[in-house]
Amino acid sequence: MFKKLDKKAIRRRSHLRVRKKVFGTPEIPRLCVYRSEKNIYAQIVDDISAVTLVAASTLDKAVEVKNGGNKEAAKLVGEMIAKKAVEKGIKNVVFDRGGYIYHGRVKELADAARAAGLQF
Repeated sequence: MFKKLDKKAIRRRSHLRVRKKVFGTPEIPRLCVYRSEKNIYAQIVDDISAVTLVAASTLDKAVEVKNGGNKEAAKLVGEMIAKKAVEKGIKNVVFDRGGYIYHGRVKELADAARAAGLQF
């Protein structure tokens, strides 16, 4: 009768609800976050032309972290994505939390990006 959903399916449904409302344009692109157990990734996307404008993750050489799955690493990725975006002339973005709860690593990334110059 009712199918039990796993965590991945629940996140996917939540992300679809978020994506109905959040859309990136060339003037105000979308900052999307993907969080895995070991790393965190962020990219700024123009949805109209389907192009990634800026990307950063804990796997980048410039981000020197021992463990990519913690709040400190998320903070570094947030600062790096904001710095790259400001260099490209991007100041305003819409935040796409990717179906994750706005808490922990996702919140740290967003706060660090705001502190480094992005507005959303």
